[in-house]
Amino acid sequence: MATQLTLHHCPQSRSTGVLALLGELQAPFELHVMNMKQGENRAPAYLAINPMGKVPAITHDGALVTEQVAIYTYLADLFPQAGLAPAIGDPLRGPYLRWMALYGSCFEPAVVDHWMQRPPVDKMACGYGDFDTIFKLFTDQLAKGPYLLGDRFSALDILWGTSVGWMSAFKLLPDSSLIAAYADRIASRPAVIAANARDAELVAAMANVA
Repeated sequence: MATQLTLHHCPQSRSTGVLALLGELQAPFELHVMNMKQGENRAPAYLAINPMGKVPAITHDGALVTEQVAIYTYLADLFPQAGLAPAIGDPLRGPYLRWMALYGSCFEPAVVDHWMQRPPVDKMACGYGDFDTIFKLFTDQLAKGPYLLGDRFSALDILWGTSVGWMSAFKLLPDSSLIAAYADRIASRPAVIAANARDAELVAAMANVA
């Protein structure tokens, strides 16, 4: 069980999804808030914690965990009572880890390629293939059930659902009724609503200070 867990957070960034996940897990934690617009995540105090200057990051009992996929996997396993990660031995553990890894290693890099309109790559030379292939893989999976593991909601859905909701809002993805419905389904969860409301409060407070 966590004894000292801190989320290093900039509102309205990738770390908002982790804030929502902590809500889903009903996990006790401290929130270290930084103002990204003022560069607080690049200040020496935070670079001493995470030299990359990125969020999300968590510290747990002195250990630093960065990178979204690692953080989601770590937290869901840290609080097994929430049931958001299939346990080792569960037939869904493999698919769960597969879709965790696919997000960071394939989907997001391919979305960046697509957004920047980079020329097509040689699929044999690119570690994540190409955008069309990974996009179809994702939408085909969504067609099988309301969540990435079918009927079972997991930490995967906070990661993917909040991310594709943001990507769709900024027109980084092709229109897809499957993705729109999925993003809406995740956005309607109380923990996600609460995380977005907390972020709005933090942004307002930062504006008042500025």
